[in-house]
Amino acid sequence: MKSEADSNSPRAGRTDSFPSGTVTYLSPLPLPTGLPPVDHSQIVSEVRDEYLELGAFSPNVFGWQVTLGLPVGMLIFTCVVFPITIFLGGLVWGEGLMDAVTTTRNAVIFSMPYGVGLALFGLLVALFPRAQAYFKLRGVVPTRFNRQRREVCLVPSDSDTPVFVPWEEIQAWVVQAQGATQYGVQRQYGFGFGGVDPNTGMGTSLELMSGGQPLAISTWEALRAYMEYEVNALEEIQDPQDLQKPGDPLWEGAHTFRNARERMRRRRRDGEVGPTYPFFWYCYHLLTLWTLPNHLTEWEVRKVQRLNRRATPKSVLRWSEPLPEAEWAKPSDAFKRLSQKVREKQQASPGRLPYEVFAEVYAEEDRQPLALNI
Repeated sequence: MKSEADSNSPRAGRTDSFPSGTVTYLSPLPLPTGLPPVDHSQIVSEVRDEYLELGAFSPNVFGWQVTLGLPVGMLIFTCVVFPITIFLGGLVWGEGLMDAVTTTRNAVIFSMPYGVGLALFGLLVALFPRAQAYFKLRGVVPTRFNRQRREVCLVPSDSDTPVFVPWEEIQAWVVQAQGATQYGVQRQYGFGFGGVDPNTGMGTSLELMSGGQPLAISTWEALRAYMEYEVNALEEIQDPQDLQKPGDPLWEGAHTFRNARERMRRRRRDGEVGPTYPFFWYCYHLLTLWTLPNHLTEWEVRKVQRLNRRATPKSVLRWSEPLPEAEWAKPSDAFKRLSQKVREKQQASPGRLPYEVFAEVYAEEDRQPLALNI
């Protein structure tokens, strides 16, 4: 049986080469890859019964610790470390204690305005990229995967008109590229997906970076598994972070600070670390203003969610509303048949590359009419 798509159009298992790398297609049709469905890139922000949403970016505590820690460090250096150095120098090379105290007082008066000014300047510089990201988010519409309709909604960056692509027609690919640098050969990986709205003829795509080809395929598998009702919650496709307990939110926040402190105390109690570890742990968190970065991260998560909802067009909101089960879209017979063949081959030969299995299944489909004619 011939593929329903045109023979020149990409299909799962096809690999195209370009001067610096290769593009390998995982869809159409979105066949099971056999890899674990794990969102390694942390791109999924929300999972509901009716749709899955990709987030613009994931706020983290470390970013806020750097944003706050650098200005605080500048302030401490100019207002504390510098005067102490002057005081010690006055004791060693000066004319006694009173001379050292007088010199230190003058140093504090001199350095205080510079310390405050540098701290404020550093804070503004650190906050500027965040403000810029928030500004860009106002016009960004998150991509959504609606499994009840079996459609994917993408909104081009240069348009407010959403593109609704049937799930079985979505094109997905992984990219492997390499280039020579002064440090040697550098490899880059990513994956993308896109398609054309059959009603409007508009098309668009989305591409994302990844740490490796298997990680990119696993991230795509997480999206595919959701659309086929194989996973139903965010916890099933995102690895819980090291500082999260069962029941904690998947994003970072005040709970990660409490869990980190509890783990630090447990490691000290069990003798895994010495007494200097808790000392520097507390120094680091005091320097970064204790739990303030954690609370700011929680605030930022809520802000990003509000910005995403504000940017979502009404047509997408209507499209995202739940449907009666009787109206849910069903997978095509061709999709079910090919998916079953892929699973059988994966079970017979575990560990094979997904796109090799896809290509073999399609090759058998293409040879089938010849066998019937004979």
